[in-house]
Amino acid sequence: MQAANKTVVLPNFNTMNTEDYIELEQQYGADNYHPLDVVITKGEGVWVWDIEGKKYLDFLSAYSALNQGHCHPKILEAMIKQAQKVTLTSRAFRNDQLGRFYEKLSKISGLPKVLPMNSGAEAVETAIKAIRKWAYKVKGVPENQAEIIVCTNNFSGRTISLISFSTEEQYQDGFGPLTTGFKVIPFGDAEALEKAMTPHTAAFLVEPIQGEGGIIVPPNGFLKQAEEICRSHNVLLIFDEIQTGLGRTGKMFAHQYENVKPDGITVGKALSGGFYPISAFISTDEVMSVFQPGDHGSTFGGNPLAAAIGNAALDVILDEDLPGKAAILGEYFQTKLQSIKSSHIKEVRGKGLLIGMELHPEAGGARRFCKALAKQGLLAKETRDNVIRFAPPLVISQDEIDWAFEKIEGVLTK
Repeated sequence: MQAANKTVVLPNFNTMNTEDYIELEQQYGADNYHPLDVVITKGEGVWVWDIEGKKYLDFLSAYSALNQGHCHPKILEAMIKQAQKVTLTSRAFRNDQLGRFYEKLSKISGLPKVLPMNSGAEAVETAIKAIRKWAYKVKGVPENQAEIIVCTNNFSGRTISLISFSTEEQYQDGFGPLTTGFKVIPFGDAEALEKAMTPHTAAFLVEPIQGEGGIIVPPNGFLKQAEEICRSHNVLLIFDEIQTGLGRTGKMFAHQYENVKPDGITVGKALSGGFYPISAFISTDEVMSVFQPGDHGSTFGGNPLAAAIGNAALDVILDEDLPGKAAILGEYFQTKLQSIKSSHIKEVRGKGLLIGMELHPEAGGARRFCKALAKQGLLAKETRDNVIRFAPPLVISQDEIDWAFEKIEGVLTK
């Protein structure tokens, strides 16, 4: 009890430097991330500043959560306005923001029903619950025998159920027993998908482009083939668009490149423009009808502050035509990256402004290049050891892309 009355002495944050902040974080925080040693204190548009005053071009966008850029004024205004009225009612009561948010997401996605959550992982967990209950109550799969097909190199989050279908060994190490009911096939392999189908198959859950897996684009036609296979087996087709959706790949949703009609979509990240954790599972009337009051919920999911921010974030994407910008500038940027003459580069791939540069293993890993880029004022991050992910805010200009390209070319050709 004496410890509770002990005076807490905090450091003088006004005199702390970069090393001090890093030391403080390492002393008191869990070691579950491997960040670059840049301590950011301010962001605006595509730019951020560290505590020493150095300016950087953000080429990660918080893993595509900042499609609208840092601190977009329209979203900020909506957040402040709503925060001054009411922030949380819980779903025990209704609020005047949620219905508008539902309607906007429904019209943008082409799917009629929305179930709001907070993190992207929660959205996928919600989808899994919906899939399983649909399998038992609608399709008639025997209880506790529903199967969900997923792909190698998938990434949907880090909850126990989601790591249970990961093929990355580290994500599962030490976290068992894992959740069962998942079947893994190679990404982009329609023949393997057909062979994996059984009477117990409930859904095919897939990223249209694998982000964390290394910016892997499936073969042309794969998504359409997947749709046809799922339809022929009465299986749900669910796209995880948390990273690829909301304009990032040059379409509002990446699956629209093949004119596919899914049974459900998970969204998150840019759904708030970086202001607040907001996610959702969007699906059909038939799938959503399996939920009854008490089946699923979240204290913060669908709160009025989140809904107001989400409405503004979606308005920015539409009003500024961010998918169109991503399509044009993404093609421009990818072409420039492919022109770099470097023995380190194995392949440049992607769609829109979700681009991966895969390096040969002999290059010594992508992280050393990300560190070098940071010294040049460009923030990017490695994924899967040998891939540099380039995903700037979609509000970026061509001149800013040209500036970034000079830095990238310089680092890769040294």
